[in-house]
Amino acid sequence: MSGQIGHLQRDAALAGLSPWARRAAPIAADEYRQRIEHARALMRTQGVDALLVGAGASLRYFAGVPWSASERLVAMLLTADGDPLLVCPAFEEGSLDAVLKIAAGKRLWEEHEDPYALIARAMAERGARTLALDPATAFAVYTGLRAHLATHSIVDAAAIVDGCRMCKSPAELALMQQACDMTLQVHRLAAGIVREGIGSDELVRFIDQAHRTLGADDGSTFCIVQFGHATAYPHGIPGVQHLREGDLVLIDTGCTVQGYHSDITRTFAFGTPTEEQRRIWELERAAQEAAFAAVRPGEACEVVDAAARRVLEAAGLGPGYRLPGLPHRTGHGCGLQIHEAPYLLPGNRIVLQPGMCASNEPMIVVPGRFGVRLEDHFHVTGDGAQWFTPPATAIDRPFA
Repeated sequence: MSGQIGHLQRDAALAGLSPWARRAAPIAADEYRQRIEHARALMRTQGVDALLVGAGASLRYFAGVPWSASERLVAMLLTADGDPLLVCPAFEEGSLDAVLKIAAGKRLWEEHEDPYALIARAMAERGARTLALDPATAFAVYTGLRAHLATHSIVDAAAIVDGCRMCKSPAELALMQQACDMTLQVHRLAAGIVREGIGSDELVRFIDQAHRTLGADDGSTFCIVQFGHATAYPHGIPGVQHLREGDLVLIDTGCTVQGYHSDITRTFAFGTPTEEQRRIWELERAAQEAAFAAVRPGEACEVVDAAARRVLEAAGLGPGYRLPGLPHRTGHGCGLQIHEAPYLLPGNRIVLQPGMCASNEPMIVVPGRFGVRLEDHFHVTGDGAQWFTPPATAIDRPFA
């Protein structure tokens, strides 16, 4: 093992943490206005009169409202002209005012009232006949709307919502960079405190506490810690594992900063790795680098996935999703959601553009034995890609 693995005591590692000093600026009011106008431009391109965005990541993107969806409808109705309208339960008005980041009208409804009738009425007031519906909304929202808009056209708003959100602004990139920097520091400390016999649950608790101490929104947004044969399962298996000499350690975790996600995975050896473990680790790193090198503005997302698979197939793994090999896509977009467009997978012809962000994680699974996943994120630049975090360097040296 290198000096990066197992050299720290837990209490000393936590004692060295303090709230993050280099904090990224929040999204400015002017940027929210630009997002609204961008959505309107895409609405005109799509030939729709109105856009309905439900509570969730997209409502946070357009209006700054960080609420999750529930059975009570909270949504933003955007039409070609006039202020956006926020549909919200009347008793939540004060809470809405406290988080709303845009100038907006309100359509408030009491518990016994039908909020979909308010949307239909607002559309009629503004002469809107075609509604683009946020693809993340529940089917119940569609049926509620259809009851009042029987003669209207309701279409998928994915092209509008994704068209706005896929390419990140400099302010968004800065928030993601902070989240990634924080999670990479947590990873370093987590690798430092591993010891023989440590439970995966202890590492999960440590990682959450470290994220909280650094000032993440709410600790770890997720945390996967797997040892030994459990690393062969991309998202882990239930139960607590205890680390043994010779095991591989896979840690996949992230946090959010003002809603923007990090998501980083490191796999390393506890003890002396076998030749097979080292060979598979080095293939994983080569596939990750090949995918990164394939990123160019104007290239299709599938080209990045194909570059990683060529490295693996040349070494006798795969082909396709066959194991031993890569059982899933090479990467996913990231931002206000941990998984969002664009996706790096076969058949995806979406063209890469500057500002798009994605994970690069062409995991290799050797069934029943072990798996290796190295995951770092990049954003597309004018002539290639830029890492948010420096990739791992060796199976016994997980940090650059």
